[in-house]
Amino acid sequence: MKKQYLESGKIVGTHGIKGEVRIDPWCDSPEFLCAFKKLYLDSRGERSIEVKSRPHKNITLAKIKGVDTIEQAELLRGKIVYIDRDDITLGEGVHFVQDLLGLEVKDDENGTVYGKITDVFQTGANDVYEITDDSGKKYLAPVIDEVVTEINVDEGTVLIHPMKGIFDDED
Repeated sequence: MKKQYLESGKIVGTHGIKGEVRIDPWCDSPEFLCAFKKLYLDSRGERSIEVKSRPHKNITLAKIKGVDTIEQAELLRGKIVYIDRDDITLGEGVHFVQDLLGLEVKDDENGTVYGKITDVFQTGANDVYEITDDSGKKYLAPVIDEVVTEINVDEGTVLIHPMKGIFDDED
């Protein structure tokens, strides 16, 4: 089941004396997080905050409505911020990492189950899926068209055409 509210960053400190906070974005970029005018301080969407934010190097600086002093901002340090998935439209073939975690990875030709996605690494050139099998052994698969042939979040599966060396020790 897809989560409605997704972890998207952590308030790591204050900025200046007028109540701005520094958010370490757990998404594609600080700019992505700046697209949201409303963030949430809980995973159920019960504590919303209105924000006006801007990117600054690798973080997001946010002014939260009603937080006007450094002391008020300091009380938010360490809080996780969430986004509502309904507030963004992802492009075709783009998925939230949290929706990929736990998906079953199968061979696109013979249906062999290799394991489940347990992490997604962003390498710059392409993402890499960490796939963990039932025995706990981990494998890494590049997220490229030649390897990942289908992602079906609703069915809970990812079909891949494995390259030599991902799941075996062949040359």
